[in-house]
Amino acid sequence: MSEAVPVFSGPGPKIQPITLDRPWVWLARGWQDLRCAPKVGLAYGCVFTVLGFLILGGLWLLELFYLVFPLTAGFILLGPILAVGLYEVSRRQESGEIATLAQAVTAIRRNTSQIALMGVVLMLFLLVWIRIATLIFAIFYSHTPPGLENFVTSVLLSPQVIPFLLVGTAVGAVLAVAVFAISAVSIPMLLDRPETNVVTAMATSVEAVRLNAKPMAVWAALIVLFTAAGLATFYIGLIVAMPLIGHATWHAYRDMVAFDA
Repeated sequence: MSEAVPVFSGPGPKIQPITLDRPWVWLARGWQDLRCAPKVGLAYGCVFTVLGFLILGGLWLLELFYLVFPLTAGFILLGPILAVGLYEVSRRQESGEIATLAQAVTAIRRNTSQIALMGVVLMLFLLVWIRIATLIFAIFYSHTPPGLENFVTSVLLSPQVIPFLLVGTAVGAVLAVAVFAISAVSIPMLLDRPETNVVTAMATSVEAVRLNAKPMAVWAALIVLFTAAGLATFYIGLIVAMPLIGHATWHAYRDMVAFDA
C-alpha cells in the first residue's frame, strides 16, 4: 500500500490510499453492523421513511408538490448529518462495546458544537438547492405551480419536461458532488475525534475524496443507487438502505483517515 498523505503540514490526519474494491467492503461491514444492532439501525431507517411521508404530506397540503424532486434529493444532502447515531453504533461495535438506541440518539454530545455546525453547512446547501430548483421550475413552467391532481399532466407529460429534468439534474449533481466532498468522512471524524473542528474535518474529507477519486466515485454511485432504490419503493426501502449506508460510511472513514500516534 502506498504511503499515507498528510492533510496538513503539521501533525494531524493523513489520508490512506485505497483500492477500487473498498466500497464493497464498506457495504459488507455496514451490513454486519446492521445485523449486530438491528433495532437501532431499523429504528433510524423508519425515521427516514416517516420523514419522507411527512415531506409528501406537507407538500400536498401546501400545494407545493412541484418541490417533491428537490426535497427528495435532500435525503442525499442531509443524510450524512442524520446518520450520526449510526456512526456511533459502528464506532462502539468496533471497540467491542454494546450500542444502544439511547447512545445512538445522544451521540452528538461527543462533539456537539462542531457536528451541529456541520449540520448548518449542509442545511445551507439544501436551502440553496431548493431556491435554485424553484428558479429552474419557474424558467421552464411559467404558469401557476400545479397541484397534485394535475402534476403529472402539467409537468411530467409536458414537452419541456426533458430539458427541465436535464438542467435540474445537472445543477443538482454539482451541488451533490460538493456536499459529498465535504461530508464523505467529516462527520464520522468529528464524532470519533471530539477535539477536531469542522474546518479540519471538511478539509480532510475533500482531500480523501481527491486522493481516492475513483473508489470514491464508485462509493458515491452506490449511495445514489441505494437511496434511489429506497425512494422508488415509496420510501419503504429506506428502512434498510439508509442505516446500511450510514454504517458503511463509518468504515469508509476508518479505511481512509489515519492519525499520528
